[in-house]
Amino acid sequence: MPAPKRPRLPWGALLAIASTTFIVIMTETLPAGLLPYLSSGLGISEGTAGQLISVYALGSLLTAIPVTAATRNLRRRPLLLAGLAGFLVANTVTALAPSLPVALISRLVAGAFAGLIWSMVAGYVRAIVAPQLAGRALAIALAGTPVALAIGTPVGSWLGGITDWRWAFGVMSVLSLITMVWALVIVPDAPGHAPGKRKPLLRVAAIPGVTPIIATVLVWMLAHNVLYTYVAPYLTGFGIPLGADTALFIFGFAALAGLLITGATVDKALRRSTLTALVAFIAAAALLLAGGAVTAMAVVGLVLWGLGFGGAATQMQTALAEAAGADTDAAVSLFTVAFNLAIFAGGVIGALLLGSIGATTLPIAMGAAAATALAVVLVSRRAAFPSGR
Repeated sequence: MPAPKRPRLPWGALLAIASTTFIVIMTETLPAGLLPYLSSGLGISEGTAGQLISVYALGSLLTAIPVTAATRNLRRRPLLLAGLAGFLVANTVTALAPSLPVALISRLVAGAFAGLIWSMVAGYVRAIVAPQLAGRALAIALAGTPVALAIGTPVGSWLGGITDWRWAFGVMSVLSLITMVWALVIVPDAPGHAPGKRKPLLRVAAIPGVTPIIATVLVWMLAHNVLYTYVAPYLTGFGIPLGADTALFIFGFAALAGLLITGATVDKALRRSTLTALVAFIAAAALLLAGGAVTAMAVVGLVLWGLGFGGAATQMQTALAEAAGADTDAAVSLFTVAFNLAIFAGGVIGALLLGSIGATTLPIAMGAAAATALAVVLVSRRAAFPSGR
């Protein structure tokens, strides 16, 4: 009797979805790398330019839950293509924006389409792979996040320096069109949820484990975004002799390494890998705070920051999928709200700290929020982050 075939990963489809997550994150974080150029090009302060990230997050925050509820019974590939089309239009408008209000509106629209894509990715990936490969497949699909941070945002910063910030958004429009064609050809379709299987979001939030995971996402991503949004002013304020593009390269490549480590461990050691990532975040905040005195400390801090961040989305969405089961899409819409609320709050809080006290407070805020997330994971050892998994 022949041995049963081992399930295989649909690499082409997963890489197309990874390209999609790359576009989502790249579009979100481009202003962080382009902050000085946006400031001078639009005649605004760096704190105001940082709100181009906050308003993107606001778009996701406002639309994630209603869009998820409205599209849960729709087939997945058409939704993916609709999301990519939204990014094509929004990034084109941003690239051509004659003023800050137009740029803010286009960023708000882009954020709304980000909410659509993030709310469906985890469930879509799990629908097209064997259950025992779900964690690894999700790590591949979310690889666009650290690649965007490692390569995309620094390259966008470099491109803005040698040409104009508008070209960076134009490139994103072209990439959105290419990924649409790729997804249409190679990504298999998957059904949505049958109408009778929908569960109200309040009942989804009440599923054991879901609320602690969402709380962890909120404070962890706040820790990240309060510094990431203003990495250029942080470097200047501490007198660290690194350009924003160089710092983002260091952070991003470390984040890619963090994702690879997470992909290899998340299916067997979810709790341990999550705790390790958060400890790395706290250590990074301490080193980044000391980086004004010794540049090497800042560099090590950037590396630890990236290692801790790289697998965070995979860890959190894997935990949510295991806790929520058939209601993963609804649970991930709550994840999207928390994630983007953290981005929005990070941009606003960072701007307030930057304008009132200065850049020295940013690593402190990062470390305090990461410590809070660590405490939530430590006490959530049953349904959310079970021990001995």
